[in-house]
Amino acid sequence: MYKVLPFLFIVLIADIDLAYGQRNERLKAELDSIFLVDQQYRTIFSNPRKKDSLAKANNVSSERVDWLIVDKVTTVDRSNSERICEIIKVYGYPGKTLVGVPTNVAAWHVIQHSEDISRYFPMIRQAGIQGELPFTFVATMEDRLLMQQGKEQIYGTQANCDESGCYVWPIGKPNQVNQRRKRAGFTTTVAENARRLGVNYKVRRLPKEKAN
Repeated sequence: MYKVLPFLFIVLIADIDLAYGQRNERLKAELDSIFLVDQQYRTIFSNPRKKDSLAKANNVSSERVDWLIVDKVTTVDRSNSERICEIIKVYGYPGKTLVGVPTNVAAWHVIQHSEDISRYFPMIRQAGIQGELPFTFVATMEDRLLMQQGKEQIYGTQANCDESGCYVWPIGKPNQVNQRRKRAGFTTTVAENARRLGVNYKVRRLPKEKAN
């Protein structure tokens, strides 16, 4: 019994802190760790030196290392998604009040990289409305969801690649996109954001069968 009491005491203290709107430092530390793992292999894609090191460490060719990174990212994303799901069941979205800034975007990154966007987007939107998450993150996730659904995006945050190359996914009412971006809190135009993504921006339309 003695071994159980300290754990129960910690849990009760955590619940009291949450009730008074104080940060949950243990959860913050866990989310910070989850975010680092989420980004670990993604950052290697744009770092030739790290890619070479990873290839050597795993005894694979430079031609195969991208597939290795994708495999590791997929494994990490699956594990992170499962844990974020558990956290959300207990706390709801872990936003600014609960875990502070910038940890309040950690769960967002995991969801954005998962297949669960449609499930969690209403919660993400509400977190943005309540100031628990920057609204630019809400807008970016909404664009990703619309692209997944084969619909025109709103803010021009998403690019796609196919056999024709890489491009900014079609945008609804593109002549108004920069005004929408500004209202959402973005500080760049759609063309500037496209360059950040490594593509040139030009207006594209969805095929009629998708648009309908």
